Amino acid sequence: MATPTTLTVEDVLRVNGSHRFAAAMAAASPFSSLADALLAARRIWLNEVDVNGWLEAFAAHPAIGTTSPSVSKWSKEEQSAAISTATDSTAQELAEWNAKYREKFGFVFMICASGRTAPEVLAELKRRYVNRPIVELEAAAQEELKITELRLAKLFSSEPTIPSTTTESLNVQSDKAAGSSNRSRPPITTHVLDVARGSPASGIEVHLEMWKDVSAPPSFSNKDFNGWATLGSSVTNNDGRSGQLMDIVDNVAPGFYRISFNTSKYAPAGFFPYVSIIFEIKENQTAEHFHVPLLHSSFSFTTYRGS
Repeated sequence: MATPTTLTVEDVLRVNGSHRFAAAMAAASPFSSLADALLAARRIWLNEVDVNGWLEAFAAHPAIGTTSPSVSKWSKEEQSAAISTATDSTAQELAEWNAKYREKFGFVFMICASGRTAPEVLAELKRRYVNRPIVELEAAAQEELKITELRLAKLFSSEPTIPSTTTESLNVQSDKAAGSSNRSRPPITTHVLDVARGSPASGIEVHLEMWKDVSAPPSFSNKDFNGWATLGSSVTNNDGRSGQLMDIVDNVAPGFYRISFNTSKYAPAGFFPYVSIIFEIKENQTAEHFHVPLLHSSFSFTTYRGS
């Protein structure tokens, strides 16, 4: 059984700049799992932190596209796709719209930028600029929650979980994720579609894992499921897309991966308590993109390998 994780106020402030949120999360710990921490974070952020706490958290973020040396490592990683895909004209337009947004609403434009290109971020900024202040405040708070969830996953995975045979290659890839990767999104992505309703499924917890037992691959006859190491976790947004589940790297490590969805929370009356999809990335596929979506209803599901 995993040792419960205790979070200090200082730990949580790396994740979210609201002191009220940090104090409440620290008081709620220790957490037996990342999933428990994510549930507590959502409850505290939406039900216990007031508007002043939200604004304090917003103020801890740099404007999207900022490249100042003072920007934190996590912010740089989260904005790496936007920065790497920004042309001079796009960067200039982004800066101008950031200024217009702050002047109208009084706080920095909040968006979970992981895996989003500069044109995508700019389009979303323009779309939300027309919102009424109360509507935009709620939208910004939801984006802050997505960022918080991504950073909690990083905080929980700060200790090495991949065996030594692959750690070196993953460290090289993580260095590329700081800004030199040729990709604009992580190599493994997903989304969830509720096929019964014909709409995206939001609020579904998603976990991505890699098989770490190099002595034997996972198989139908192998009942030992202790060989999985968590790479990242997130919750699907209003478009059914998960946040970033792993770093943006040029070449993903070959091996077996498992992506799991907490469908019982989304559809409590459904047949499946959760859905796990296991797939293999071969040596000659490490530069490819793997989009593994879930098409779900209460009594059926399917998937496919997309790009």
